[in-house]
Amino acid sequence: MSEMGYDEKARILKAIAHPTRLQLLNMMRGDCPCVKNMEKALGLAQPNISQHLSLLRNVGIVACVRDGNQMCYSIKDRHVLKIIDTFND
Repeated sequence: MSEMGYDEKARILKAIAHPTRLQLLNMMRGDCPCVKNMEKALGLAQPNISQHLSLLRNVGIVACVRDGNQMCYSIKDRHVLKIIDTFND
């Protein structure tokens, strides 16, 4: 992450700076949850979750794969977990 410029670092920090997105990232730590599972766990509507996931995907933090008719997400840039973990210490 040290090779990134300040603009890129700021984009990543802005992308994760939302309670819902932090929850989504924590859900993806060791799993590849589908949107339907995220809906149930967070009690949020699918369009709301998809909007947050789209932002994270556009910044390059998460990736998605299709599993039948569902979209499942995983963390692409594991550096974000280190950032989140600093708040858990």
